Amino acid sequence: MSALSPILRQQASGRVAFWCPGCHEQHSIPVADTHNPGINWGYNSNPDSPTFTPSVLVRSGHYVPGHDGGTCWCNWDDKDEFPDLQCRVCHSFVTDGRIQFLSDCTHALSGQTVDLPAWPERGS
Repeated sequence: MSALSPILRQQASGRVAFWCPGCHEQHSIPVADTHNPGINWGYNSNPDSPTFTPSVLVRSGHYVPGHDGGTCWCNWDDKDEFPDLQCRVCHSFVTDGRIQFLSDCTHALSGQTVDLPAWPERGS
């Protein structure tokens, strides 16, 4: 993964990623995926002030469509095995280098708009 700017990283297969301050993890978006060209997001090609269309929706755990309601990260017996896995929804618009978190987000930044942060230093 290479830095396009302090806030955006280039990934393999035509994807870019930004650091989500609500989830405290990266969100990866296909913008020039030649293997699956029909699923590419619009991107303004500005790594310092990116805009992606449409919205970015990330679901994990029991929020993933089709989850059968059984074992999930939030009720996993051995939390030490996968301590960082969480069930969550992060739904946002990224426009002009800012991220607008929609009200269906399950994290503390739901309903807020903030600047996309710089990627954290490794090990922090």
